[in-house]
Amino acid sequence: MNSVTIRTLLVRGMLAGLAAGVLALVVAYLLGEPKVDAAIAFEDAHSHEHGMEVVSRGVQSTAGLATGVLVYGVALGGIAALVFCFALGRIGRFGARTTAALLSGSALVAVYLVPFLKYPANPPAVGDPDTIGTRTALFFLMMLLGILLAVAATLLGRRLAPKLGNWNATVAAGAAFVVAIGLAYAFLPAYDNVPEGFPGTLLWQFRLSALAIQLVLWTAFGLLFGHLAERVVPARQEAPAAEAAAAVS
Repeated sequence: MNSVTIRTLLVRGMLAGLAAGVLALVVAYLLGEPKVDAAIAFEDAHSHEHGMEVVSRGVQSTAGLATGVLVYGVALGGIAALVFCFALGRIGRFGARTTAALLSGSALVAVYLVPFLKYPANPPAVGDPDTIGTRTALFFLMMLLGILLAVAATLLGRRLAPKLGNWNATVAAGAAFVVAIGLAYAFLPAYDNVPEGFPGTLLWQFRLSALAIQLVLWTAFGLLFGHLAERVVPARQEAPAAEAAAAVS
């Protein structure tokens, strides 16, 4: 794959990430923000300390939310496009759409779902402020482990495929991934800092909305980028064959 193709896919990946970010922004605003407001109301009602807001809540829930989600979408789109360029043709005889779908699904699991199940998202008023740094570091450590173990499982599946067949090799690699993640869950510390009286329903609604945002983001990106990439990759791959046919004629 030449540099022109990679650059084209990178741009299209960022555009797909931006479009996916817009969809995720709608979900975040409609599902996530009401839960954040409810958590802030609980915190205000049960806390006697009221610090001065550096950025107003109105700005946070509109311009701040939009900036964060859209920048995140563009960044993940660019990174995912580069990974796509490396993975295409190396993880199996898949086309652009299938490779993009597999990449998005794997990223959703390894980058978000794996750390989320161990360290789920918390709304305001949940979590000890003194442990924020530690919890953030552990979340990113779990994310890194998820990525590394997903890569290792892919390599294991490819190594086992000639002996076990594609299906059995995939099942074996998937089982090894789950076992390794389970061991990481067992050895890494857990934090349960839910304050007394905080509504359990609100906590789970917030976490489900956070999961829904990521699900929409990665699903939309996989579908959009697969469509855009398919318009680039076949043309680049078929060009040498067309030139050879023209030379023979």
